[in-house]
Amino acid sequence: MSGKEMMFTPVKLGAIELKNRLVMAPLTRMRAIEGDVPSPLAKTYYAQRASAGLIISEATQISAIGKGYPGTPGIYSAEQTAAWKEIVSAVHAKGGKMVAQLWHVGRISHSSLHPEQGIPEAPSAIAPAGQTYGADWKLHDYETPKAMTTVDIARLLKDFELAAANAKAAGFDGVEIHSANGYLLDQFLQDKTNQRNDGYGGSIENRLRLLGEVIESVAKVFSSDRIGIRLSPYGSFNDIADSDPIALFNAVIQKLNAYQLSYVHMIEPRSTTAGGNDHVNSEAPITSEIFRAAYQGQFISAGGYDQAMGEAVLEAGLADAVAYGRLYIANPDLAERFQQGAALNAYDRATFYGGAEVGYTDYPTL
Repeated sequence: MSGKEMMFTPVKLGAIELKNRLVMAPLTRMRAIEGDVPSPLAKTYYAQRASAGLIISEATQISAIGKGYPGTPGIYSAEQTAAWKEIVSAVHAKGGKMVAQLWHVGRISHSSLHPEQGIPEAPSAIAPAGQTYGADWKLHDYETPKAMTTVDIARLLKDFELAAANAKAAGFDGVEIHSANGYLLDQFLQDKTNQRNDGYGGSIENRLRLLGEVIESVAKVFSSDRIGIRLSPYGSFNDIADSDPIALFNAVIQKLNAYQLSYVHMIEPRSTTAGGNDHVNSEAPITSEIFRAAYQGQFISAGGYDQAMGEAVLEAGLADAVAYGRLYIANPDLAERFQQGAALNAYDRATFYGGAEVGYTDYPTL
């Protein structure tokens, strides 16, 4: 079967049945309203894109201290959960499937975003390089985070469990645990950011411990075949790195094989667009070629794909589904456009973050 035909064949990711293999990638849009509640516009935005095989929600913080940017939604309060329920219902009404991406940013934050909780928390008290947006939407130097205690970690696991319970109450088809892009769980995995000397640091086995405990916490709510994981081997976004990424991420994959998850979702480092300008790194290793064979379950690949590249990766067996980000921002009916070979709308980077309808719900369909 050709990649073009495969793109439009159904696929099962664990217990989640997709009508096609196009996935709407998680896309931070920073349009939440007071209380970190998803905007009423989000219902329209996601429903417009329900012809995707699967929608992965924008990254959604599991707690107040898990927030890293102004205008990002949470999934820890009753009001947030009620808003998500309306969104998921609208997607389901149009025949779509949707999972919630559960997020804690760790050190990639600023205390102004969670004044009651104070400075950000992380595996170790190491400040990231650079600056970040505070609650005033202005740039501030990163603060040195507080190193998490085992008491903090126990609370974190409860926060993940509560967020999963809220996602289930909202009707999501599953959840994706965000363990990529230099955020908290990635900070525990990689040795540039994890310099602990307790049971959560040092050896690769110890650095993997928290990810396993988070999966087990979320699995108290959702069966493991409704839980996905996002990873970004070789990613450098948010000042993350590891001294031996192949050994580390092969160990991550081996650990994940034991859980029989819905899927693993890996970001290709050749396209590092998160939070900045488009940048394609042709020298970067191709993670799907390195790690796909080691993973025994279903695999989603993301990272700057166009239609032909997505079809090729499916045909080569390097992925079971392909995630599209910026193309989904500008093309609510991306699946129909791919199927018909229609021209694509261009995206407007200036409207990616913040704002209202413009660049969010006003892109035309065919």
